[in-house]
Amino acid sequence: MQYIVFDMEWNQPMPGSYASKKALPLQIHGEIIQIGAVRMLEDGTVGDEFQVLVSPKYYKKLNSRVSKLTGLRDARLREEGVPFLKALELFRAWCGEDCIFLTWGFDDITVLVDNILLYDEEPDWVNQWYNAQMIFNAQTDSGSAQKALSTALEMLEIEPSRPAHDALGDAYHTALICSRLDLQKGIENYGKSLEKHENGFNSEPPAGCISRAVFRGFDDKSAAIEAMAGRENHCPQCGKVMQHSRWLSQHGRRYMAMAKCKEHGRYLVRIRLSADTDGTLRVSRLVYEGASDAAARYDAQMAKPRRRRKSSSKPQ
Repeated sequence: MQYIVFDMEWNQPMPGSYASKKALPLQIHGEIIQIGAVRMLEDGTVGDEFQVLVSPKYYKKLNSRVSKLTGLRDARLREEGVPFLKALELFRAWCGEDCIFLTWGFDDITVLVDNILLYDEEPDWVNQWYNAQMIFNAQTDSGSAQKALSTALEMLEIEPSRPAHDALGDAYHTALICSRLDLQKGIENYGKSLEKHENGFNSEPPAGCISRAVFRGFDDKSAAIEAMAGRENHCPQCGKVMQHSRWLSQHGRRYMAMAKCKEHGRYLVRIRLSADTDGTLRVSRLVYEGASDAAARYDAQMAKPRRRRKSSSKPQ
């Protein structure tokens, strides 16, 4: 058995750009532009490495934030990048058989599966994967909050030797952290680690919840709210943009609103805003059936008399 520790960088369209309004065959969280991976053997030693640049097909212009963070440029992707399916073929061939995949966080695997499905390929070959953050937290008594990779390196007194926000560099540093962990024990106890995780997206969904997703990279609350009510507000059945009602504020930077698809009816949308390690906002979005208990609670709250105040389509 071997462990494949991988990391990816992906591009997202600039808000308001042509690409952000383009309808894709499948809604994705981002288009992969770089894959980096390190092979770890059962004895914990770091083996060989893999990296490939990917030429984007849908979001061809790099988001300025992504470019600044990764150091990648459009010209380099055009010159050195290969089409995604070719990159995927190279990655699979390098991985070989009988692998356990490890990532630092939940996002990389989500984006990888998104991109695989976008090209009508099957992602079943990456179904055995674990978030190394959860194992790290459990074995270092670090609670349930997600730790930045740099924080984990500092806690284990590992001196960074590769660039950050580079797919291979981050994969290599994750592998160094994993070499200090009891991975076999961590995998055996993985279910318990997930139960303590504050996000909860890798546990069973709440009753009535039919869709869950995480969106990243928002400059502020207004940008996040606008995206959740606009370009990211898609029907979970047909993918069309839904009509959106007024947001209701809840405890802990949580909001909920009713959305309606002309073909499939109404759905309750609940979101939570959280600060990411790079200073931007992350949105955790859950969509519930219109006949769910959560939707009924929304209806009951909407039916209550409102205090007189200036109306607003955005949460305060």
